[in-house]
Amino acid sequence: MVTFHRNERAASLPARLSRSWMLITAAADEERLAAALESEADSILIDLEDGTPSDQKTEARERVMHWLNNGVEAWVRINKFGTEEWHKDVEELPKAKGLRGVMLAEVEDAAMVTRTAMMLPPGTPIIALIESAIGIVNAVDIARAPGVFRLAFGIGDFRKDTGMAADALSLAYVRSQLVLASRVGELPGPIDGPSVGKHGVDLMKDCSITSAAGMTGKLTLDPAQVDTINISLAPSEDEIQWARDLLQKQDGDAMPKDGSYLPRLARAKKVSQLAKTYGLWRS
Repeated sequence: MVTFHRNERAASLPARLSRSWMLITAAADEERLAAALESEADSILIDLEDGTPSDQKTEARERVMHWLNNGVEAWVRINKFGTEEWHKDVEELPKAKGLRGVMLAEVEDAAMVTRTAMMLPPGTPIIALIESAIGIVNAVDIARAPGVFRLAFGIGDFRKDTGMAADALSLAYVRSQLVLASRVGELPGPIDGPSVGKHGVDLMKDCSITSAAGMTGKLTLDPAQVDTINISLAPSEDEIQWARDLLQKQDGDAMPKDGSYLPRLARAKKVSQLAKTYGLWRS
């Protein structure tokens, strides 16, 4: 019998700061789930939606409930609002002890999230996965809906819906809308979509696009991508050194004060806090 153990660093990290969100199909075996839980992925998403074949959803849901009531703590991506599978998801998941939150697929308006929140235990955080043009147009209302914790970008289905290309320029407006909506809704930065099949330099380039857009997390289906995502979406060594230097000067009162000082000080404190949280700040 497999013993489940969550990576202690990742388990203690607040989900609002999670960079890597690893999707694992609910049809996976216990060995694969155990490996995901012990990985460096900041958050684990067990997938009852696209990642689970339609003819296996009932069995997969039972498996997920067993896991979540026997030591596993994880997020669950549930099915599209209003579908038969959604109804089954929200009927069963409130009974799960280890449920950290849910990701709702194909969110297109705020009511989808509000109704879902009403079906789950009070305070259950919901990530709204936006995958269509309608969802982007309604992103501000969705971000303000009760129960919404973060927004996420479903790139593949969005591109199918709109016919847009995958390059950064084509999707820049869409990412900006999610970032602005998150700010208006007072949410953490949104979670970018996955970079399927990319590693090394190619994945780092995609992560730099994510970061430059103001997004602070990224979905992945590949455990081999986790380290690159975590490093790329954390403060860089240069940023950490800059923050350290500024804070040391501030402590010594040797820092010249001008109109840009307070914004720079606030940024240095944020970089310092993030670096400490991610284990990158060295005394």
